[in-house]
Amino acid sequence: MASSATRYRPRRRTGGINITPFVDVLLVVLVIFILTSNASIPGIKVDLPKASSAVPLEKPKTKAITVDNGGRLFLDAYPVTLPELEERLRTEKALTPDFPVIVRGESSVQYARVVEVLDLLRRIELNQVGLVTGKQP
Repeated sequence: MASSATRYRPRRRTGGINITPFVDVLLVVLVIFILTSNASIPGIKVDLPKASSAVPLEKPKTKAITVDNGGRLFLDAYPVTLPELEERLRTEKALTPDFPVIVRGESSVQYARVVEVLDLLRRIELNQVGLVTGKQP
């Protein structure tokens, strides 16, 4: 029979690594990543016209062209002129032939400026073009 000293002695672990703290840290990092990731399209804030239904066109490679109240053009929040916009879109088309483009125009902007942008997109032969609107209250 074993002595009482050996019977009540704490057992030693037989190996392995305790991964519970590691899993806890990974879960915290995952929650932080989910909370901080933002799926919005880059651009500047404009007052969008309202529509009864809006279809989201958010994709990772979506390019946003914004026409502000003064008629200035922005490509992904960077100010550009019409020739610069054409050059940058042609460069992007050479890299990614069929990328989506959205056009965001201030509700009080001149319609002719938006038509110039749409004509440019047609000349470049970009087929995935969407117009962004806001939701009606």
